[in-house]
Amino acid sequence: MTIETASMRTTYSRFKIDVTLIIITGVLAGCGLVYEYLLSHYAARVLGAVETVIFTIISLMIVSMGVGSFLSGLVRNPFLGFVVLELFLAFFGSAAVLICSGIMAGTFILPQVISETLGFPTGLPLSGGVFAALNDFAGMIPYIMACILGTLIGMEIPLIARIREILHAEHIKNNIGTIYGADYIGAGIGALIWVGWMLSIDPALAGALTAMANLLVGFVFICKFYVRIKYRELMLTLHGLLFVFALIVVFQGPSWQAMAEDIMYADRVVYNRDTKFQRLVVTRRENGPSGKPLFTFHINGHVQFASQDEEIYHSMLVFPAMMASARRDNILIVGGGDGLALRDVLSWAPKKVTLLDLDEKLIEFFKTVNPNGDNKLFIEMNKQSLSDPRVDVIVGDAWLSVDKLIATGKRYDSIIVDLPDPNHPDLNKLYSTGFYSKLRNVLAGDGAMVVQSTSPYHAKRTFLSIGKTIEASGFNNVDQYHTNVPSFGEWGWTIATPHGASGKLRIADFDGDMPEAWATPPMINASFVFGRNFFADKASIKVNKPRSGVVYNYHLKDWGEVK
Repeated sequence: MTIETASMRTTYSRFKIDVTLIIITGVLAGCGLVYEYLLSHYAARVLGAVETVIFTIISLMIVSMGVGSFLSGLVRNPFLGFVVLELFLAFFGSAAVLICSGIMAGTFILPQVISETLGFPTGLPLSGGVFAALNDFAGMIPYIMACILGTLIGMEIPLIARIREILHAEHIKNNIGTIYGADYIGAGIGALIWVGWMLSIDPALAGALTAMANLLVGFVFICKFYVRIKYRELMLTLHGLLFVFALIVVFQGPSWQAMAEDIMYADRVVYNRDTKFQRLVVTRRENGPSGKPLFTFHINGHVQFASQDEEIYHSMLVFPAMMASARRDNILIVGGGDGLALRDVLSWAPKKVTLLDLDEKLIEFFKTVNPNGDNKLFIEMNKQSLSDPRVDVIVGDAWLSVDKLIATGKRYDSIIVDLPDPNHPDLNKLYSTGFYSKLRNVLAGDGAMVVQSTSPYHAKRTFLSIGKTIEASGFNNVDQYHTNVPSFGEWGWTIATPHGASGKLRIADFDGDMPEAWATPPMINASFVFGRNFFADKASIKVNKPRSGVVYNYHLKDWGEVK
């Protein structure tokens, strides 16, 4: 063998090592990005205050990554250190969601367990003091997990850089540039995997699958640098054991998380599913041998309706709009993917109904019976309205979908806006002057629009702001009304007309045929009456513009003050 041949082989060997390390770096970057998105996404759903939680989690992880970079310098043997690091990352990555949900469920149920164990009187609340402190601690767990995972992720790149230098016995030219190039590309691929796939699967499953990628990297690293790693047999054994643990979480994690979630709901969880946009949960409560079970539908932990009283909410949403409109032939519903508002609209015998909703999976749940039949009741409740041939369902962002409707020149006799409360920054724009102005452009001049407007009792500022925002959007007459929905408490709506008499006056003068429903004309007329001085502070309430965040912040503060 010539010296030249030996040199070529050495160069080729180094090249293969470099390629391996660069691929490892890319994979780890993708895993780190998934952990960051996963934890912020999960925490926002369980803690609420979406925007604040997401940004806080991401900020904490970035800061912790910086801390991890500094701490990596304390690792004497980077080869062994890297292998151990992947073990810790795999454990916390696969267990983070389960740890969070388990501790939250534990602190939630602890007062009840103590009360039953010690025989305290039924209904005696155990709160405040140590219980309040435990609840506060449980709420901090996602942030603690973010710090732990961020620190571990931050240690990876410095260790890879040190390993490359040791293997080449010199400071490699463009070492940092090569490593960070692989890191950025890997992170980008990880983001695409998250958005394209993992966003719509169970968080525990997503964490376990990512952890398995970490373990695979660790296993490849051990095999590649076997002679340089101390305790290699132990490391391989631990990787195998953790892989089995992650595999168990893949199959059992979603059910474990559901069990913890079940504890945190007042009733038994009978269905849960993550879509790209939200978490759907159905709970069931038994009402004794002679009573019908109570089913409640939740989105991201917030009650959307309950089977015992949804007819109150939906008839008060739909019937005022239909009564106040000159015609009822062509109706637009924004939101309402559960088909319940649509059911009540169809009772007025329209010729055509267009429904806009963002979440195709939600619509599917309320339209097509699942193989196990766990959604059959809800399809019976909406009377298969989503399958009615008069209904045109458009799946997509309402903001953009309304633009397309404007471009067609369509006009609707009535518009019913049945969106969730503005408890997410993305929903703020759908409660803004920009959105209501768009809706005004597709509403017939003698038509009426009704908007779900949260609770005038618990969220008065939000309720008043929605009314003022609609007024500022070009509607000549705006009225607000309310009634009690047992599952929600006192609830409110806003009705607006672009021209002519107000919705309130049109409803008072209504003498046409009205389908049978919970709401009756006298009840609807009475719902426009509020307590003394209810609107006294209206002048100080701000109007919500598309990027102002006014309604979102009002909602955050109003419901945050509810005790």
